[in-house]
Amino acid sequence: MPSVTTRSWQETVELGSRLGAVLAPGDFIALVGELGAGKTQFAKGIALGLDVDPGTPVTSPTYTILNIYEGRLPLYHFDLYRLNGPEDVENLGFDEYFSGDGVCVMEWAERLGDGMPRDALTVSLDHAGTEERSVSFLASGPRARAILQALFPA
Repeated sequence: MPSVTTRSWQETVELGSRLGAVLAPGDFIALVGELGAGKTQFAKGIALGLDVDPGTPVTSPTYTILNIYEGRLPLYHFDLYRLNGPEDVENLGFDEYFSGDGVCVMEWAERLGDGMPRDALTVSLDHAGTEERSVSFLASGPRARAILQALFPA
C-alpha cells in the first residue's frame, strides 16, 4: 500500500491533481479520514487534474451531498458526512453515478459499507503533524491497481 506524506495543504492538492490526471470514466475514489484530515483539499486537487476550471470553487458538499464539476470528465464529488449509512445512499439513488461517464470522489466513503464499488481506490488521509498529512492508497480491483501503477510508476 503506497503512502506519501504531504507537508502542506498545497502539497495535498498537488498529490490530488496528479491522481486526477490519470483518472478515466467510471473511476471511483473513496476518501476516508477524520474531520480536517484534508479530504476536500485532496478532492480540489483531483478537480484540477481533471481540468476543472481553476476558478471554480471546489467545496465540500456536506449539505448538498453531491456537487458536479465539468472538466475533461465530469467530477461527481460526494460527501456522506451527514448520512447514517448505506441505506441512505441507496435511497438517494447515487449508485447510478458510480460507474458512469465521470469520476466519483466520495468523502466519508466508509459510510457506504457494502455499497462500495468492488473496484475502487481508497485514499486514507491522516494527520501527521500540524500541516503534514499521511496519505495512503489501497486498490480493491484491477482498474484501481492500474490507477496506482500510473500514479506511482516503478
